[in-house]
Amino acid sequence: MNQQVIHPMVKLQRQVRSLVDSNLIKPTDSIWKIAFLYGDEWPHWKQELQAYDFTMQDPVIDLLEVEAWEDEE
Repeated sequence: MNQQVIHPMVKLQRQVRSLVDSNLIKPTDSIWKIAFLYGDEWPHWKQELQAYDFTMQDPVIDLLEVEAWEDEE
């Protein structure tokens, strides 16, 4: 059985999309607002986001608009 592994950033992106769809955050809110919802996991996600050149002041919509997450080799 060939099972595709979902990139961790795709999972984060889906979770954030769900937060926007539920009106818990707005697409124009800064990324740092999701820190409150991730608690102890936030330092990991913050580091991941920064590795993709996001700043915590970037709007959530920028995260949601990424179509493909490429890992640098």
